[in-house]
Amino acid sequence: MTGGMPATGNPRTLFDKIWDQHVVMEREDGQTLLYVDRHLIHEGTMEPFATLARRGLSVRRTDRTFGMADHFVPTFAGRTADSVVDPEARAMLDSIEKTAVEQGITVYRLGDPRQGIVHVVGPEQGLTLPGLLMVCGDSHTATHGALGALAFGIGSTEVAHVLATQTLWQRRPKSMRISLDGVSGAGVTAKDLILAIIARIGAQGAVGHIIEYAGAAVRRLSSEGRMTLCNMSIEAGARAGMVAPDDTTFSYVAGRAHAPQGDAWERALRAWRDFHTDPDARFDREVHLDVADVGPMVTWGTSPDQAVSIDGRVPDPARAADSAQRASWNAALDYMGLEPGTPMDAIEVNHVFIGSCTNSRIEDLRLAAQVVAGRSARVPAWVVPGSGLIKRQAEAEGLHRIFRSAGFEWREPGCSMCVGMNGEILAPGMRCASTSNRNFVGRQGKGVRTHLMSPAMAAAAAINGRLADVRPMIPGR
Repeated sequence: MTGGMPATGNPRTLFDKIWDQHVVMEREDGQTLLYVDRHLIHEGTMEPFATLARRGLSVRRTDRTFGMADHFVPTFAGRTADSVVDPEARAMLDSIEKTAVEQGITVYRLGDPRQGIVHVVGPEQGLTLPGLLMVCGDSHTATHGALGALAFGIGSTEVAHVLATQTLWQRRPKSMRISLDGVSGAGVTAKDLILAIIARIGAQGAVGHIIEYAGAAVRRLSSEGRMTLCNMSIEAGARAGMVAPDDTTFSYVAGRAHAPQGDAWERALRAWRDFHTDPDARFDREVHLDVADVGPMVTWGTSPDQAVSIDGRVPDPARAADSAQRASWNAALDYMGLEPGTPMDAIEVNHVFIGSCTNSRIEDLRLAAQVVAGRSARVPAWVVPGSGLIKRQAEAEGLHRIFRSAGFEWREPGCSMCVGMNGEILAPGMRCASTSNRNFVGRQGKGVRTHLMSPAMAAAAAINGRLADVRPMIPGR
């Protein structure tokens, strides 16, 4: 996007600057037509493609549209497109493997070493850049905001609109800044920080808002850690999450396949450095958190905001704030098969899943491998890299040997057990320690009980056969 509205004299937030640059027109009712820089698609585009076909329309900007096979693909070794035998799932996969390709869209198909989860591949390939407006038919599109983009999920009808016009009607959301200050303790990662944030403000705490993450603790995070923060902004009800780009961002982006090169890189850097919140810019809401108060987190219920530190206990619904929360807690404990007051580190698990668009990057795998090295898993455990390139890098570093030696299963890239659309689910009543983003009822299979946590904590759970504090297991501590 090169045009956009002129800057005003008023202090503006990072969100304001990117939104304003992408306004095509605004109606009197507040609906705004936005230009979309990058449209990422996956198997969920079957119906949008059918809509275009019925209307005799074609994809407006194939050069700004990129496809991935991730949700419906199996992740076992040796998988191919032919491994997908369910007719509905195969039709969804064909929408990417065939229809999108026929439309002239670049697609990272099965067998392509770049294939992987859409929200992992986008940043990895340099498709995600500061200042872009990005959309995808998946709520966790917020991940891309970690690199200073404005990125959010859209519905099927909206996907069709973007495919046909490269624009999207939206209503301007409110803004929230969450400032993370202080120094994190040992074993505390970005996943622990976002779970602590959601536990504090609630699963509906940011509804109608764009969150900007700020503060010294955010600046110390790697780009991958910031992706974890932004990824789970949706679990707090937010429309998107963002981090202002800085030298950490620029170092991550530099040299990637779709990043600017040469003189274009220098011009881009000059523009990107303006994507920050101006001093005195106002937010609709401010939240502050001292990360020194956060320990390794784990969920106990059926919503990401039902989380406590691993050294805590399952809460008692009798102490809930109101009747609605009491009913929610009771329902969650009934589904999860837990009793109030149970120590979190006494809860046994049946399976461990390390993967998803939240925690499947090389940094995540390294942290888990550090905990696993020289130990053996007591329960079945899967490691599912976020992309083929991450899998190759992990293998070059020998991480796969560490996992396999400990009894973990080393799998191919994909969404896998995070969402279970590909049949990779557990049996009713099983309890899973998972690095994914949602612990909803039935998310990993009918009757399956999911506990969310960081990769290091999931690794600790696999080694101990129960939820466990990773801090005593950290090398050199």
